[in-house]
Amino acid sequence: MKVNFNRAALAEALGLLTSVAPSRTPKPILRCVQITAEEKEVRICATDLEVGINYLVSEVQVEKAGEVIVPADRLAAIVREGVDEVLLLEAAKGACEIKGADSHFTIYGHEPGQYPVVPGFEGAADIKIALGTLQAGIEQCLFATARESSRYAINGVLWEIKDKKLLLVATDGRRLARCRVNLASAPAKDKAPANIIVPAKTMGLLDKIGGGEKDSVAVKLVDNQILISCADVVISSNLVEGNFPKYEDIIPTGYDKKLTLPTEAALSAVRRAALLTSEESRGIKLAVEKDKLVFSGRAPETGDAQVDMPIRYKGEPIEIGFNPQFLIDVLRVIKTPEFELELGQADRPGLIKSGTNFLYVLMPINLG
Repeated sequence: MKVNFNRAALAEALGLLTSVAPSRTPKPILRCVQITAEEKEVRICATDLEVGINYLVSEVQVEKAGEVIVPADRLAAIVREGVDEVLLLEAAKGACEIKGADSHFTIYGHEPGQYPVVPGFEGAADIKIALGTLQAGIEQCLFATARESSRYAINGVLWEIKDKKLLLVATDGRRLARCRVNLASAPAKDKAPANIIVPAKTMGLLDKIGGGEKDSVAVKLVDNQILISCADVVISSNLVEGNFPKYEDIIPTGYDKKLTLPTEAALSAVRRAALLTSEESRGIKLAVEKDKLVFSGRAPETGDAQVDMPIRYKGEPIEIGFNPQFLIDVLRVIKTPEFELELGQADRPGLIKSGTNFLYVLMPINLG
């Protein structure tokens, strides 16, 4: 194999691919990427056997077709630190040479033909969605997934198709985020997939794909896998097995205490009220009074913090405690200048709404 690469384009590809190749694995070949050069194009693949990326690299000049399997992190570091506009990769017998104007590296890999097959995208898509639309939806829900849980189903994001809308739902058991986005094309009702759960890692990869405003994402479901194609990238992933919680039962209705708050000011108030909280007293209190909302935090060993915000409110007063980080997480991703906060009783979840397409449910905490 002998290929001239645009270094910047190769670095961008490897940036995405190395987020799939595991750094620790009992199978050393999975720490590698597979580079396959054909007459006019080069594909680079990475997989951890659950998630895979098949990346068509642009801006290449193929002098000799072939295949090489080399450690992903080593190759990525060499390309990232390079100063040349063009790099030459030449491979034979499991070794790969990377040559720049003033540099020459040789890295050893595996013999060709041993790498697991990473699927491409073939046939018609089941659904299509604008890349920017999907990434905006991912940003508004991915943070609420469980990081480590014995309930494997909540380690992913629920995809639920309703007509030409896609609902993305994530929860970790203490909070829930739901975002509704528009589909460019939806499957016929008799072919609409049942609800699927896409791993958080796969959703994070989708959020990293670089692309233009006009790029769209094609999605295809094959057995227990999802295939996602956008521009030159195909992501393949196993789906999460198990049953997602019945999230509709968690969303409160009929609350009588409703506030409209400015997003940026509320984010600032929560951050400031949380400055003096400690590991033992991690909550902040929201005290809703007539025309005033008070954010406060305290820890016996450090002191007290209080931030006042004028509001328009004539209802019954209420005091409720929340985890400040969970409030900060949601206020960061709200796209509207204002949001609605709805409350019931002090032991009932809070409900945050932004427009008609985003809501967030947050369990209260007991401040003692």
